[in-house]
Amino acid sequence: MFTGLVEEIGVLRGMSRGRHSARLTIEAIKIVDDLQLGDSIAVNGVCLTVVAFDRSSFTADVMAETLDKTTLGLLKPGDRVNLERALRLGGRLGGHLVTGHIDGVGRILRRQEHDIAILLTIGAAPEVLRYIVKKGSVAVDGTSLTVVEVGEEDFLVSLIPHTARFTILGSKRTGDLVNLETDILGRYVERFINSPGQVGDRLKKSGISMDFLAEHGYISK
Repeated sequence: MFTGLVEEIGVLRGMSRGRHSARLTIEAIKIVDDLQLGDSIAVNGVCLTVVAFDRSSFTADVMAETLDKTTLGLLKPGDRVNLERALRLGGRLGGHLVTGHIDGVGRILRRQEHDIAILLTIGAAPEVLRYIVKKGSVAVDGTSLTVVEVGEEDFLVSLIPHTARFTILGSKRTGDLVNLETDILGRYVERFINSPGQVGDRLKKSGISMDFLAEHGYISK
């Protein structure tokens, strides 16, 4: 589990390809300080397991499913990546709960500067947009952001100067692809409502349904 607060920007130093997999070696300084084999690190929002490390880098394997469903397979040596270590119990949750399991890949449709902020309009598939709501949380390349607006085919987020400077989102341009993870709470609520048995029946009898949640802004229609 992660928070969506990027700790460091790393640099991809190497990628070796298997038939249906890849192995990434990423240069980092801060997050390797207390690293151990088997630790989880979010790389552009994707939860990966550390299989080797030294004082200035770590290595992680990427399976076929992850390559197919995220942007990691598009990385090239020299590319910068957002990095975050897994949340420790008792630590501060400054962003929101992020699992590191990507829901889909979005595309930046528009980049605008508005005073100190950078506004990014991101296109996404309907199955992803369903769980993105105005003023809710979304992780974009592993960065916890608040949703400003939601459209039929896209949504808008705003970057403060700190986020733009200390994550890779500040250098993103129109047309770039990004990993998206929606707030897991919305998916759990949907599962409870649609589940057979006492829990789902009680929620339906109380008048709470997916239409009710959409009407009151908890999910997108």
